[in-house]
Amino acid sequence: MGRLSTGIKGLDKVLYGGFLKQKAYLISGGPGAGKTTFCLHFLEEGSRKGENCLFISLGEREKQIRENAKDLGLKLKKVYFLDLSPSSDYFVNLESYDIFSPAEVEKEPVANAIKEAVESYKPKRVVIDSLTQFRYLATDVFQFRKEVLSLLRYLADNGATVVFTSEASQETPDDDLRFLSDGVIDLFVGEDYRYLVVRKFRGSEFLSGTHTYEIKTGKGVVVYPRLHFESVQPTFGNFEKLSFGVPEIDELLYGGIERSTVSIVAGPSGTGKTTLCMQFLKEASGRGERSVLYTFEEAPAKIINRCEQVNIPAKHMVEKGTLEIVYVPPNIYTADAFAEMVKEDVEKNKTQIVMIDSTSGYDEAIIGKKNLPYLFNLCKYLSLNGVTVLLPTEVKNITGDFVISNYDISYVADNILFLRYIEVKGQLRRTIGVLKKRLSNFEKTLREFEITQYGIKVGEPLRNLENILTGTPRLIDEKEQRS
Repeated sequence: MGRLSTGIKGLDKVLYGGFLKQKAYLISGGPGAGKTTFCLHFLEEGSRKGENCLFISLGEREKQIRENAKDLGLKLKKVYFLDLSPSSDYFVNLESYDIFSPAEVEKEPVANAIKEAVESYKPKRVVIDSLTQFRYLATDVFQFRKEVLSLLRYLADNGATVVFTSEASQETPDDDLRFLSDGVIDLFVGEDYRYLVVRKFRGSEFLSGTHTYEIKTGKGVVVYPRLHFESVQPTFGNFEKLSFGVPEIDELLYGGIERSTVSIVAGPSGTGKTTLCMQFLKEASGRGERSVLYTFEEAPAKIINRCEQVNIPAKHMVEKGTLEIVYVPPNIYTADAFAEMVKEDVEKNKTQIVMIDSTSGYDEAIIGKKNLPYLFNLCKYLSLNGVTVLLPTEVKNITGDFVISNYDISYVADNILFLRYIEVKGQLRRTIGVLKKRLSNFEKTLREFEITQYGIKVGEPLRNLENILTGTPRLIDEKEQRS
């Protein structure tokens, strides 16, 4: 069957293209969830395509709805309104019905008004906001169900696709409307963000799970679909080794890290995780590849200045277009919104390397709780699409027992490089080593790691030290080495 776009790009992705034609869909949610706004997008899309659209309102007045739509950037040019909301005259001339119930008296005029509007405008899209009001025009539950089903079939038979809302509560649940509809979208307002769930979508598959959304002035609803892997075609055979541009680091890695892999660079604060990753991006720039750094902690200007001090020409890389530094402020993005931003950049700009700095910064800045699984899914999604991912990860303890991360993240990594402080003869020194490399062997030694004004310097393997991973290594004399 053909489909109609919802007018919301992200929601169309969730519904695999939009609503099926001549079906009826329920949008349910509490106050402030945006039910009417979702409906307005549906009508705006039809208006943009030259389709006649009809908005049947049983609550808000047409003028108020159009003003709200204008604030959201929606014009509603070819949208006709059937305003069945009570006017002020209803209160002034309040009448009581002594013989017949209000439902019996008011039901027929409402039905006739809808019939006249449909015959007059011949709409392809119809919104009823909200269908809950019809409940009060029915004498009992059975009658309500019968009348709603008849109304929806009447609209479908006349070529319309219907989207209707309900005002569900514990006192008046909308389970009967859910059974009658062809699809159900539930909207929720959480403590920090909004999200939706598709409960039902008859005749088609859809993207399950929760999907966050925002309502923005001038833009309306923006839906961020949950990351999924169903449409991903993994890249095969493109695992060439990429150099860090420092021979000793490449020796540790037996040539470098493979393309399309996820690499964790772990270490305490100040060990040089970001600098090491920027050195990798410098080499990528030399090959003409585009990289993007998403930073949660440092401003781009500070990163550029710091790189220039250690012979990494970040400013030139940005000007050349091989590097973009994106600062992600705290409490702005949900995990789904951030993932969508990264995906769009990769698809639009053919970005080949993504650096997310850092794991702890992401966890603190992204709205919501328990977001790290979303980050790991994003990293896996990128690697399956041929993107090489760098993930600096901070370790709290400076010395002591060897720890890769404060999070259980090693399973997501194809490669794990670690930077570590050690104390030798009262002097604090940095070391670098490799703990894991999924696609090849690697050197099982540690080397001294320095950051100088000329760039990164890495020494020979530290063969005269033992107990390095404890943070307090012991020198081995020549006799012990020979033995």
